[in-house]
Amino acid sequence: MRIQIINGPNLNLLGMREPEIYGNKGFDGYLQELRSAYPEVQIEYYQSNVEGELINKLHEVGFSCDGIVLNAGAYTHYSIALHDAIKAISSPVVEVHISNVHQREEFRHHSAISAACVGVICGFGLNSYRLAIEALVAER
Repeated sequence: MRIQIINGPNLNLLGMREPEIYGNKGFDGYLQELRSAYPEVQIEYYQSNVEGELINKLHEVGFSCDGIVLNAGAYTHYSIALHDAIKAISSPVVEVHISNVHQREEFRHHSAISAACVGVICGFGLNSYRLAIEALVAER
């Protein structure tokens, strides 16, 4: 099984950026934990701060991998282009967020991509990614 994790803007700063919201752990270390926990799953990782690059990655892997875990960061809240890219591909996409976006600023309460995704997981810290992987593995 092959799962692609895609992280959007500012998520390259995990471990340094607002640790009270996002925690103190960087994603590279957590990715190694995920790969160790799911040795039977090929987990690939991509991060970009550029919306078009995220869309290109969805197009690149969206017909060949078994699932995508997408944290679109701030693009979640307004990117119709990401919504359309998710709708255009055949791989199932799970939207994830580290924080509970519904406990935060009002503008974070709306997702432009949720309706295109098979599910949404938020508020469990980095474990949101693990929960998304478990859901994709269970649905296979």
